[in-house]
Amino acid sequence: MNRTLKTAGFLVLGMSLVGPLGCGSGKPRINGAGATFIYPMMSKWGSEYDKIKGVEVNYQSIGSGGGIQQMTAKTADFGSSDGPMNDEQLQKARDMGGEVLHIPLAMGAVVPAYNLEGTTEPLTFTGPLLADIFLGKIKKWNDNAIRDLNPNVILPDKDIGVVHRSDGSGTTYVWVDYLAKVSPEWKKRVGVATSVDWPVGEGAKGNEGVAKRVRETPGALGYIELIYALQNDIKFALVKNKEGVAIKADLKSVTAAADNALKDIPEDLRYSITDASGKDSYPLSGTNWAVLYVNQPAKKGQLVVDFLRWVIHDGQQYCGELHYATLPPGIVERGEKKLASIQMQ
Repeated sequence: MNRTLKTAGFLVLGMSLVGPLGCGSGKPRINGAGATFIYPMMSKWGSEYDKIKGVEVNYQSIGSGGGIQQMTAKTADFGSSDGPMNDEQLQKARDMGGEVLHIPLAMGAVVPAYNLEGTTEPLTFTGPLLADIFLGKIKKWNDNAIRDLNPNVILPDKDIGVVHRSDGSGTTYVWVDYLAKVSPEWKKRVGVATSVDWPVGEGAKGNEGVAKRVRETPGALGYIELIYALQNDIKFALVKNKEGVAIKADLKSVTAAADNALKDIPEDLRYSITDASGKDSYPLSGTNWAVLYVNQPAKKGQLVVDFLRWVIHDGQQYCGELHYATLPPGIVERGEKKLASIQMQ
């Protein structure tokens, strides 16, 4: 299904598996697929890159799991994920096409989004409280645990309608990665992955689907990327961080989380910035990565490398308008080195 995102001002077409010069316009084309988290940003990048370079970026917003699968199967030139590939996924890729690189593209926030009439000021949650809600241990909006955090809010005696992703999702990865860090029970019972066995709730596909379900369902509580909450005028909660400070998701608090979490990142650039230290850090911050093979077909591979290099440099100027945080300089430098290691065949 084709989707149009009003903020990006760019129509993202469904995946078309054609050669680098095989599109109807005669322009070179890059095919990418993956995270809905980065879809608004990828749309903007694609629009601007086409204007500047005359190269079409055809991105399918199908979720991080789908993006990893398509990249691995070589039905997409690059995948996009908000959760780094795990060891099993990397081994599968090695068996099919060799080593895979992770190139950070941008950083953003996942927010607890809710539909609760009569509330004007944003609610406040803690990580353990969110874990208990998504474990099914807290079922009502007027539960004492929620009331204690929000003493000035009149909370209804209403069931909490938990909404989660139904597809493999990097947004889910950020969410459950955080919950596993703050809740031993969550870590033991559910764990961390782009797709998990949810104890409670109803599923919806993509950030778009969860946003729609929350917006249309009184009493709903779900998790979505910040831009989807802002564009759909959906309320979202503050979350208390490691220092006990209730933080709103925005560019400043995501950047603070990145600065505090990225001091000792691994060489392969698979890292996490959830539950970062620092009083200004938003605890549900995440990174989006492009994932691609080290060995690339020469003509198409160069198109992909050139686009990703542009994204981590010039493309960063467009992040703020869509509420994504830019990459720290050290990450840009390391991403550039990874791109330089790609082998054209």
